[in-house]
Amino acid sequence: MKFLNEILAIAAITPMIIGMGGCASSLIEVRQGSDQVALADASQVGNCQSKGEINVSVLAEAGFISRSVETVEANLLQLARNGAVDAGGDTVVRGNSPGFGKRTYAIYRCHP
Repeated sequence: MKFLNEILAIAAITPMIIGMGGCASSLIEVRQGSDQVALADASQVGNCQSKGEINVSVLAEAGFISRSVETVEANLLQLARNGAVDAGGDTVVRGNSPGFGKRTYAIYRCHP
């Protein structure tokens, strides 16, 4: 009987956890102007003004369910673009990733 209750609990909780993982993407705010922030390589920002760095992180796992690498990276990039808007930048460059769901981006102003 106890085993059956545990199975029923897992069956009830699993869809909720999966749903939460899928919703995390839609919870990332898209700030006005962030769609204009470019993603560049370090070799492309030599003539740009540095605006600093931003460390961003997102939920990488929901319970025992890992989110896809593509979704996590897209969320990190959106947060970096939002941060670039706040810092007066128009370009970001991917930096180090100390772990899944975390990344540093450099922010630049490349266009007047």
